[in-house]
Amino acid sequence: MKKFNNKVAAITGAASGIGRMLAVNLAVKGCEVAISDIDARGLEKTAEMVEKQKGKVSIHEVDVAQRDQVEKYAANVVKQHGRVDMIINNAGVAVAQSVDDVSYEDFEWLFGINFWGVVYGVKAFLPYLQKQPEGHIVNISSVNGFITWPNHAPYCASKFAVKGFTETLWQELRNTNIRVSCVQPGGIKTNIARNTRFYKSPGNQMTHEQSIDAFDKMAGTSADKAAGIIISGMLKNKRRILVGPDAYVLDGLTRLFPVKFVGWFAAMVGRE
Repeated sequence: MKKFNNKVAAITGAASGIGRMLAVNLAVKGCEVAISDIDARGLEKTAEMVEKQKGKVSIHEVDVAQRDQVEKYAANVVKQHGRVDMIINNAGVAVAQSVDDVSYEDFEWLFGINFWGVVYGVKAFLPYLQKQPEGHIVNISSVNGFITWPNHAPYCASKFAVKGFTETLWQELRNTNIRVSCVQPGGIKTNIARNTRFYKSPGNQMTHEQSIDAFDKMAGTSADKAAGIIISGMLKNKRRILVGPDAYVLDGLTRLFPVKFVGWFAAMVGRE
């Protein structure tokens, strides 16, 4: 993407966190934003923040796990803004539970949002993006798209899936007008830990409240800074965008020790 001025970006999961700050920062750069989430109040707050930057914004209450809602979202964005140039598939959730005990319902709920929400977003918006001189698809994976975390198998599996899906998409679109980026954030100060369906921490050592506190202490990058890094990566048409110093450290360690690091990491978070 060469510039954002007078472009239109659709952003999922925009009621808080990275999605919210992507909307605000893109508006500062002259981009219209079409924000979506299931949290109507959060969307209203994001819209207020965008409007303070003199940005044009439309609100769409969407459950990304529902294909018909995502398809309607794409059509409505074009109807209200006249075009769409970018889709940022940011919506995500987490479940903290062992593979032994996690329910199929929780597993399917998470995959419906984290993976199928990305697939639906790509397929719903791609036909509209192809009509523009240039378009951009941004899918938010995670450092858990290349490292695993005990008691987070559904989350890790979904983020590995997003990475694989996005890299394949890049291969297919590499000679077209559509750019594709896979974002892999480290610890970002968002509400994901608070909103996790929490049952059990690694090693069963922490309560939900304690795990939230630990995450807040570990998360070293603000949502605003994360949004800035992602936007910079989009302008450079980067295929892979790592977000946060911890993302670079973890990426380096997994490259240096692709087998041993799995064991070290398991021991570090409490499960030998």
